[in-house]
Amino acid sequence: MKKDFTFNIKSVSLDENYHPSTNTRITTNFANLARGEYRKANLRNALNMINNRFNALAHWDNTKGERYAVELEIVSVEIGIEDGCESFPSIEILKTNIVDHKTNKRIEGIVGNNFSSYVRDYDFSVLLQEHNKGKPQFSIPDDFGVLHGKLFQSFVNSDTYKQNFKKPPVICLSVSDNKTYNRTENQHPVLGVEYEPNESSLTEQYFKKMGLQVRYFMPLNSAAPLALFFFGDLLNDYSNLELISTISTMETFQKIYRPEIYNANATAGKSYKPNLKNLDHSLTQIVYDREERGKLANEQGKFAQEHFIKPYQTVLEQFSSSYLS
Repeated sequence: MKKDFTFNIKSVSLDENYHPSTNTRITTNFANLARGEYRKANLRNALNMINNRFNALAHWDNTKGERYAVELEIVSVEIGIEDGCESFPSIEILKTNIVDHKTNKRIEGIVGNNFSSYVRDYDFSVLLQEHNKGKPQFSIPDDFGVLHGKLFQSFVNSDTYKQNFKKPPVICLSVSDNKTYNRTENQHPVLGVEYEPNESSLTEQYFKKMGLQVRYFMPLNSAAPLALFFFGDLLNDYSNLELISTISTMETFQKIYRPEIYNANATAGKSYKPNLKNLDHSLTQIVYDREERGKLANEQGKFAQEHFIKPYQTVLEQFSSSYLS
């Protein structure tokens, strides 16, 4: 039995003409926007928001605020099982590329934006729910997130990843409404003011098993901090433009998906507790079906259980016990 899996990468541009493929996880933010009557306007407006935010943050030598544009690439990763004879859709992420209209250069951005995963859906929507069913007190299975973490690290360490991307991924998520975040004195010229949480969250623990650290920053003119998960040294391993590409992309999606937090009319203070019931917020001109997104996460968790976890249980157990992360 081999100790590792193989990975296959496919990519497609995310622009206003994008249509989700039959293999795309439709809970993914960009796929949600790209369906229905307003799909083209949704995508155009979201991309405009990203470009405007990028230029606002990259303001030096950019007097008119139109020097840069962000191009997005949807990266779909399939995991090869049993010597590649069969495969399963593993994760889907966005990669940013930056177009500098002044120099006519195209700059590679960061991969990892809008990270989504079938196995993560299984862990949170199926495994965690079944583990706590009928129990008076919430608890977490001992091996929760172990398989997913090792699969993710196997991908990042693979030749496939290294041949396609020059730097490790950065995954940007929203802050948790279960925690309080306190502003520190540390401030980065692009990422903004750093915040620290009062305690660790289940998401932090889950991503730690993926080998990722986390820091929380609130960029200039943002309403709330963003959670940035990364390998290595976040502040020194990436250029300002690379970091801005992730901020502008993910803050835009959070404004659409979490307007109560990221499109709030009041900015986070020294001590900040996110509130998903906050009524003092503005809505974007973009149609987004949050209720459907939650339902589909459950369906895709069950899909992963039926087509990956159960059929390949022995293979996955041997991989999980043998792979050294």
